[in-house]
Amino acid sequence: MNKILVAGLFAIFALTACAGGKGTPSIEGQWKLVSYGPPGSPANQISAAPDVETSIEFKDGQMSGNVGCNSFGGEYSVDGDTITFGPVMSTMMFCEAVAVQESSTLAVFHETASFVLDGDILTIKSDGGSMSIVLARK
Repeated sequence: MNKILVAGLFAIFALTACAGGKGTPSIEGQWKLVSYGPPGSPANQISAAPDVETSIEFKDGQMSGNVGCNSFGGEYSVDGDTITFGPVMSTMMFCEAVAVQESSTLAVFHETASFVLDGDILTIKSDGGSMSIVLARK
């Protein structure tokens, strides 16, 4: 009887350990900017500038990218559905065509932000909820 109980408990433990291996989906990887603007319905968002290559990478606690003009980077950490950003450093060129897109995106990467990962779509909303960005996995 004890052998059956021990075997049953071991099986439950093994299955639980395997099921827990998936964990929370990761934001790590390469992303492109889809839209930015006030959070809410997609109608509130402004589409990313057409024909402008954008790239944002999250990897090993480091974020880097370019959303049309300047390169930027900094540290980040994830806890549940919250991202905490360290100071973001950026080059300082002025590119009028994408200035609003760039400043709106970088405004989201300030201190703490919430996020929702839905398949290959990542939505990040700034602390206070005044700005959000939508990214698609590359």
